[in-house]
Amino acid sequence: MSLTLQNVSRVVDGETWISDVDLTLEPGSFNVLLGRTLAGKTTLMRLMAGLDRPTSGRILMNGVDVTGVPVRERNISMVYQQFINYPNLTVYENIASPLRLAKLDPHTIDRRVRETAEMLHIDPYLDRLPLQLSGGQQQRTAMARALVKDSQIILFDEPLVNLDYKLREELRQELRALFKARNCIAVYATTEPNEALALGGNTAVLHEGQLLQMGPTAEVYHKPQDIITAEMFSEPPINVVPGRVTENEVTFDETVHFQLNTDLRVLEPGSYQFGVRASHIGLVPHADDDLELPVRVDLAEISGSETFLHVHNPHFDLVLHLSGVHEYQVDQEIKVYFPTHKLYAFDPSGRMVHAPVRLGEM
Repeated sequence: MSLTLQNVSRVVDGETWISDVDLTLEPGSFNVLLGRTLAGKTTLMRLMAGLDRPTSGRILMNGVDVTGVPVRERNISMVYQQFINYPNLTVYENIASPLRLAKLDPHTIDRRVRETAEMLHIDPYLDRLPLQLSGGQQQRTAMARALVKDSQIILFDEPLVNLDYKLREELRQELRALFKARNCIAVYATTEPNEALALGGNTAVLHEGQLLQMGPTAEVYHKPQDIITAEMFSEPPINVVPGRVTENEVTFDETVHFQLNTDLRVLEPGSYQFGVRASHIGLVPHADDDLELPVRVDLAEISGSETFLHVHNPHFDLVLHLSGVHEYQVDQEIKVYFPTHKLYAFDPSGRMVHAPVRLGEM
């Protein structure tokens, strides 16, 4: 079962929520919708499900136009970020509810409920009510209800956002394993680039209702087609520094100069925006072409075993993503090392014209 959106748009009260999206999802694929809040992820999922109808364009399933087919006539399941379960039904009956609506025989219902509950590690809780469960167990129950139908398409609208870090990591791993053995289409919406990378599969990047790029997740991460995709597929967002290329060197704001390395010699002379990921800037040099920059500290933001170090020089700001805990005073003078061999280059319109060469691409 394939799912195709052809020039799909959704306009609500004169405001465009989805704009001219072309997208094809293949059978057995795991697909991530990555975008900020209000990027259009939920709207796109509701269109896929048949909960809303596009203002223009068509939606096809296996080549058949289902644009006007209501949700109850589509074999689709959806899991939301809230723990949506029937509070007065046991876990067993919550999972069984879509099968009872489909009027399957009691033996089949019992077998599928127990198999799905075991797969999601909630089989010991089948006799409990949802409110007697932890948050993670409640979300597993909602996921089991979606999976038990054996739907052709399963939509996950930020399903792990309300869970703690450990539970999220655990359920992410389980989700990928669950879909390896199924031939359905899975669509998973998230605002977090790290979650998209952890889930793998394919990623579609959405911004203000527009589809910017779609492809294998690793490819989109390493080769973003434009500067907005590069910013959204980095946490924190990729650092962007304006600069110029001459015949022999790169200049940032007329004050910082460095020689063109072999990779950057493909660039024509002119103005560019250069991008470097926060995790690639270091406190010590790691390569001969690392550029030493004197900077001042704005903020050392410590999060668990990581530090987001915000710094500036007189001309631009940078953020470093450092492993470990690093404590600095505001306005403290330090040196950071900028890897010129890991620079992205974007033209004045924001289109990516150069990506760092990766190992194996030489």
